[in-house]
Amino acid sequence: MAAGVAVVTDSTACLPPDLLASSGVRVVPLRVTAGAVVSDDGPAALSGALEAELLRGARLSTASPAPAAFAAAYAAAAAAGAEGAVSVHLSAGLSGTVNSATLAAAQAPVPVRVIDSRSLGMGLGFAALAAAEAAGAGGTLDDVAAAARLRSFFVLDTLDQLSVGGRLDPGFPGAGSGLTVRPLLHLAEGKVAVLEKFRTTSAAVRRLEEAAAEAAAGQPVDLAVQYLGDRERAAALAGRLKRLIPHARHRYLAEAGPVILAHTGPGMLGVVVAPY
Repeated sequence: MAAGVAVVTDSTACLPPDLLASSGVRVVPLRVTAGAVVSDDGPAALSGALEAELLRGARLSTASPAPAAFAAAYAAAAAAGAEGAVSVHLSAGLSGTVNSATLAAAQAPVPVRVIDSRSLGMGLGFAALAAAEAAGAGGTLDDVAAAARLRSFFVLDTLDQLSVGGRLDPGFPGAGSGLTVRPLLHLAEGKVAVLEKFRTTSAAVRRLEEAAAEAAAGQPVDLAVQYLGDRERAAALAGRLKRLIPHARHRYLAEAGPVILAHTGPGMLGVVVAPY
């Protein structure tokens, strides 16, 4: 990446280490707590002491990074030669992370544009990668800030976490008590919304594939399949999408971390379509 504009994101982007290394994107982690265990967010946190607390029934909670964490990232970017930074984060409708970044940006040693991606997971990850690509091409601060567009779709095994967190209409069938229908969900205006409803998970997943193919039709795209729990199910979905969307430029299979688990509950399976 050119030194002119640095790109900063947060850990809910779920970007694999090789992509972080090649893109130069800087990551500020959220924090997760289960029982007495406090950890930085990331797939690796879903093992060891945190996993043991969850198996004992501890509630998983999350916290946005403190402004000081973003201030340190912006200062490090400036020290490395950046003349500005674009800081792109998970939806402000789901977290206070954008607010923390904005507070730190006001005191940063270089101009910082804070962007609400209105997404999370690899939806956010693609937004950060698009910004990094624009920065690597020598884009201005405005160019880098305007780089990302995407669609995110997902299905869940339970709506309990969305209901408890107030992220889904409590009147939706099955909310708060397990599923009576299987919804296909998406992110609309930065919030979780029901796209369609189905009687079975298999029907919802089939429609997930169709929705991804419709979103990718007629344009160059990158694709990501994101999951919690069942990697084989996610890999099978990625294989079917390869046949449905053969023209995709880059394809990623990414495991989500505990912050996304706290939002969605276990068993999440999602697809992100990112035009470029």
